[in-house]
Amino acid sequence: MDLPANTPHHGIAQPPVATLEIPVTGYIYGFRAEVVDSAGRVLPDELIHHFNLIDPDHRELFLPISRRLLAAGHETGAIRLPWLLFGLPLKRGEHVVASAMVENLTPVAYRQARVRLVMDFTPAGRPWPLFAASPWQMDVAFPVGDKSFALPPGRSSRSYEGSPAVPGKIVGLGGHMHDHGQLIEFTDATTSQVIYRAAPAADSAGHIASVPVSRLYGWSGIGVHVVPSHRYRVTVYYDNPTGQPIPDGGMGVVGGLFVPDRGREWPAADPRDSLYQKDYRHYMRLEGGHGMPMAGQSMPMPMHMKMGAH
Repeated sequence: MDLPANTPHHGIAQPPVATLEIPVTGYIYGFRAEVVDSAGRVLPDELIHHFNLIDPDHRELFLPISRRLLAAGHETGAIRLPWLLFGLPLKRGEHVVASAMVENLTPVAYRQARVRLVMDFTPAGRPWPLFAASPWQMDVAFPVGDKSFALPPGRSSRSYEGSPAVPGKIVGLGGHMHDHGQLIEFTDATTSQVIYRAAPAADSAGHIASVPVSRLYGWSGIGVHVVPSHRYRVTVYYDNPTGQPIPDGGMGVVGGLFVPDRGREWPAADPRDSLYQKDYRHYMRLEGGHGMPMAGQSMPMPMHMKMGAH
């Protein structure tokens, strides 16, 4: 797609949703999302608004919607897990859905750009990783629909609470928010324990450059245990100094890596669930959203392709 200069995401024809087939069984232990030009040269990270890889056959930890396998924003950078310890299991023949949103707030226009996901992968049959881990997320705009929201002037906050479907340990946490974000936190609302609290780092222009990642493993042990009997809360805090509401100016999501308790399988999704159906129609861009066109298409239909292994 072409990326005109000084254009937010709702002004750009977005890349189409892609349904992909996993070509080989194994474990993912790292990834990065990139925007590249027609010659394959990597373009600035700030062109990525967000990237999602979605598993329609399994549910989210905190909601009965499709599981988000991988998620990245422009501030995420390359994610790499200790490959001896953790890996996300995927099986040959399983299907995933890839969805990207781009923007170009720079003064430079880019033509014929594309988005790609590069994954670090360990084939099955090796004695590692030690833990089969799965990603999870909790968004202040849950349960379904657009995750960005109008940001009011001045100080504000937004929260969401939920309980996990299975018990297990959170072994890593990170966050994503928009400009003017001050703080994001994840807490056990039942006990008031703060599990993750992070303030973003901004660049010289005041734009958010990164949000700290917390790795909850080491010599002292593995992870923070969460249980279905407790409520957990994500909260994001903003301070909008413009004096005006900013359309789609707010977002707040935490996510990371989760290891289910021994003997517990990751729960399957129920496609008959009304929240599942609404979420599916939304991420496939069959309804809702900003009504943005997709590059090369007049109708929001998924494009089918095979995914090569990296």
